[in-house]
Amino acid sequence: MLDRHHLAGTGIFLATALIFSTSAVAQLALPEAAGRWLPPARTAVLQTLDKITGRVRTMEAPIEQPVRFGTLDIVAHVCRQRPPEEPPESAAFLEIRESKPGESPRMLFVGWMFASSPAISALEHPVYDVWIIECKMAAPSGSSSR
Repeated sequence: MLDRHHLAGTGIFLATALIFSTSAVAQLALPEAAGRWLPPARTAVLQTLDKITGRVRTMEAPIEQPVRFGTLDIVAHVCRQRPPEEPPESAAFLEIRESKPGESPRMLFVGWMFASSPAISALEHPVYDVWIIECKMAAPSGSSSR
């Protein structure tokens, strides 16, 4: 017989599985309460920081194309921004993996990042920081990965 604690634990597991499922299309949609957004952009503009060297860099990530920063592989799946008459905001759905030689790639981050509140949903890494600056409708201007 199942008790309510078992059912609650199962519900939490299923909810967690849905939240972290990268194949769930629903997670690519911004919440309705997020306000109005322009059509999806073609490029996410990211700011990166190497905490060891102190180097800050701006890079462009074309939608659905991986870019490399140090040992990180970053894929921007969606990038949206608000129209000019709304409060400024850019948001990107990012997937960030760490790939080190001789090791299997390790997923570090999957989710929405918001330009106005980078600490709300941030990559936690001892060496690198990555955050969204803006979305661009135009394709990237040249290669920006290293």
